[in-house]
Amino acid sequence: MLPRVSAHVEHWPLAAPFRISRGVKSEAVVVVAEVHGDGGVGRGESVPYARNGETPAGVITQIETLSARLSGELTRAQLSSLLPAGAARNAVDCALWDLEARRARRSVAEMLDQQEPGVLTTAVTVVLDRPAAMAEAARRIAEAPLIKVKVDATEPRAAIEAVASAAPGARLIVDPNESWSFELLERLQPFLRDARVVLLEQPLPASADERLEGLTPLVPVCADESVHTLADLERVRSRYQVVNIKLDKAGGLTEALRVRSAARERGLGIMVGCMVCTSLGIAPALHLAAGADFVDLDGPWWLTRDREGGARITCGTLQPPARNLWGGGVG
Repeated sequence: MLPRVSAHVEHWPLAAPFRISRGVKSEAVVVVAEVHGDGGVGRGESVPYARNGETPAGVITQIETLSARLSGELTRAQLSSLLPAGAARNAVDCALWDLEARRARRSVAEMLDQQEPGVLTTAVTVVLDRPAAMAEAARRIAEAPLIKVKVDATEPRAAIEAVASAAPGARLIVDPNESWSFELLERLQPFLRDARVVLLEQPLPASADERLEGLTPLVPVCADESVHTLADLERVRSRYQVVNIKLDKAGGLTEALRVRSAARERGLGIMVGCMVCTSLGIAPALHLAAGADFVDLDGPWWLTRDREGGARITCGTLQPPARNLWGGGVG
């Protein structure tokens, strides 16, 4: 039986607006790919990202074009030469993993010779807003051990102080999403260290991060927009101390596993992140989280409702989704 690949767009409303330095969203718009083959149907989810030149319609077109070109079995190895890294390949790659697990009646964890994903600690995000509103949001999750603070260049110090005061027991990740200048970064170094910030994520635009060469930061700096695939690691290793691995950037779990291994070999710390998505989107990423220095997989927490059997996230504690949602080799 020739595999059949299909895809569709889904809209998942958010419980509150998700605002970062480059914009705000009120819903998660995801693409779900399905690979139909012997053994059932495998599913994968991705989030097209405008910052990377992606749209839901464009991702659907990529997947439909791939499906029309197939003349035989589709493997994950073949997929990497048929689609570029990005949301389209991520959805199909994860669907192939899911289908393979269902065919073999073995979980993805078993296929990887890893333990099944267990309960873990994830960062919980406080989005960009007025400092008073950010403080109120932080108070609601003050028991979380790790809070991500979204900021821009307007009043980052006030925002960070507000969250730090409202959640005095939490460690902080600060994420400007490429909005800072190098001068602002340098100026805030002592403050960040003293404010319980344990990680600074992508402060500068990816196109200007060469300024980080030679910087000895007081707080480790993490590459997000600057690193997508294995090919980016050599360039960023002298600029950053940590890399944020996301399935949508890497183009699926297959490449993300390679990035994790290569990053460790280069002495880089590992963060596993996600977009705002459903639990189908984070389920594959849980297989990257073992041994990660930071986990930021609170995407489904922002939804008004998640998929049936989805992950449960409470004050930074993440209970993995049901095995039959993705990759469990059942259902």
